[in-house]
Amino acid sequence: MPEKTKVVEIVPYDQEWKKEFEKIRNMINSYIGDLILKIEHVGSTSVEGLMAKPIIDIDVVIDSYDLLPNIIERLEKEGYEHEGNLGIQGREAFKRTYDDEFMDYHLYVCPKDGKGYLEHIAFRDYLRKNKKAKKEYGDLKYRLAKIYRNDVDSYCNKKTEFIENILNKTIYKDAKN
Repeated sequence: MPEKTKVVEIVPYDQEWKKEFEKIRNMINSYIGDLILKIEHVGSTSVEGLMAKPIIDIDVVIDSYDLLPNIIERLEKEGYEHEGNLGIQGREAFKRTYDDEFMDYHLYVCPKDGKGYLEHIAFRDYLRKNKKAKKEYGDLKYRLAKIYRNDVDSYCNKKTEFIENILNKTIYKDAKN
């Protein structure tokens, strides 16, 4: 069941994360598959070999926000609560209202051209292709988790510069010129 992290715990990569994502993806697809374009595994658990908080991040990609009311309605019938964008434009968060058999996960619905989705994919794909950056990010996360074990907001904020540097090398590289 997705919930706000109280303690920052970074663990070694686990092959089971792929299988867990597939199970969750299949479940979500059975609820709203006819309304969406795809379901993407994003975040650190989607990068093989990267240490991560053991929480699956999932982006459900839609063509446009016109579909959101139907998605909200269907997901609510299946036990999800729509939480809005939680301060991040271009993504809508949902949380499960009861425990299910899956590991913890965060579920987001994003338009295909939304900033949140495009950044997730650019960052994930860069780390998948760049071993040095993946190691640097893993080391940073591990250090920050030790320092900010009980302060998830500071943990996240301290990763921002690293993430922005990667995004500036990928989807925002042309904006610098």
